[in-house]
Amino acid sequence: MALINPHINFNGNAEEAFSFYKSVFGGEFAKIIRFKNISSPEYPIPENEANKIMYIALPIGKNLLIGNDVPESMGQVNENENRSKIAISAESPEEADKLFNELSEGGRIEVPWDSNFGMFRDKFGIEWIVDFDPK
Repeated sequence: MALINPHINFNGNAEEAFSFYKSVFGGEFAKIIRFKNISSPEYPIPENEANKIMYIALPIGKNLLIGNDVPESMGQVNENENRSKIAISAESPEEADKLFNELSEGGRIEVPWDSNFGMFRDKFGIEWIVDFDPK
């Protein structure tokens, strides 16, 4: 079966966000590429963007959570956009509680957690759904 790997754009704080996600989900980054790693005479990278993240991937189960910083020259990401959410189906009620509580810390709860379902926007503006189906 195909895997779905969410890809998130950030306005310069991808590394901070992914360090936070790593603290919640555990594991190690599969890959980190900074803009300075792709700089060339044909594609020069401004010094203020050299250490920004061009690509970062965190394995979560069989999937990857992927992200990057959007270069300032391309404009800002609309962090209030709400057309998509990252949905997590937990394997146990304990895992669901942990993920909801830790990921929502510092964010804004949209649907309070009731041990089966909850929605929130994390402190980086990313929207999440956590659910647990006891069946």
